[in-house]
Amino acid sequence: MAKIIESYHVPVLLEKSVDGLDIKPGGVYVDVTFGGGGHSREILSRLYGGAHLYSFDQDADAERNVEPQDNFTFVRSNFRYLKNWMKYYGVNGLDGLLADLGVSSHHFDDETRGFSFRFDSPLDMRMNKRGGDTAADLLNKNDEEQLADIFYLYGELKNSRRLASAIVKARIRKKIQTTQDLMDVVAPLFPKERGKKEMAKLFQALRIVVNHEMSALREMLVGAAELLKPGGRLSVITYHSLEDRMVKNVMKTGNPEGKMEQDFFGRVNTPFRLVNNKVVVPDAEEQERNPRSRSAKLRIAEKR
Repeated sequence: MAKIIESYHVPVLLEKSVDGLDIKPGGVYVDVTFGGGGHSREILSRLYGGAHLYSFDQDADAERNVEPQDNFTFVRSNFRYLKNWMKYYGVNGLDGLLADLGVSSHHFDDETRGFSFRFDSPLDMRMNKRGGDTAADLLNKNDEEQLADIFYLYGELKNSRRLASAIVKARIRKKIQTTQDLMDVVAPLFPKERGKKEMAKLFQALRIVVNHEMSALREMLVGAAELLKPGGRLSVITYHSLEDRMVKNVMKTGNPEGKMEQDFFGRVNTPFRLVNNKVVVPDAEEQERNPRSRSAKLRIAEKR
């Protein structure tokens, strides 16, 4: 498997996230975010006793990093279909699942994909280029209220309505098709001292909606909670508050909404036990080595 393009993606919290799986002999493990294969390679190096790893990625670019290996199966699919694929492969239970959420360095650095405002490129942002609306489609088709909701809910931008209004007015004159087209419209609405951070939030919001990231994460986490065996581990790295909140809710209450159900004695009914009560973050050395790790948070839970 492990033919890795090192520049594709620097795996974040590599040792700690894989340590969190507490790998057992003969276990069945899943890496739902293969990317450059860094986490998968580390998991494979620790498998023994007939253990097997299934790794998911919907991006054709990621699949090019794969080489066949007896104890490894690559699944080119969105991780939201975790349960379907495990059923397909005859897997009834998992001993561990790892997810490194967010976007790989490769996507940010590929100037043809539209994930970064560092390049003037087509506003695509699709993880799976085989179908679905692009970010440009979204910007040119959605009405002002829909755009404002997207920017507020998924980018947490306080001036979401002004941004949406400016975009709707601008697209009458000219379709918004490239990253530069978008920046020309919205950059004047951001304070200079926070311009890059605000722009990053805007691009994050578009990417989340284009790829249906929150609904996919919800389905995957619910599937993982069902598939994990007693003692099985869930090890998840998040990069923004929306996904981190959902992961925390599932680990603490057993559901994405964080709805607490209590027994007669007031104890919360949850299928998980938290392994790390305090969230794990990259140390100063890793953050300096890989600046994109700065927002990473690792949470680990064990199935009861």
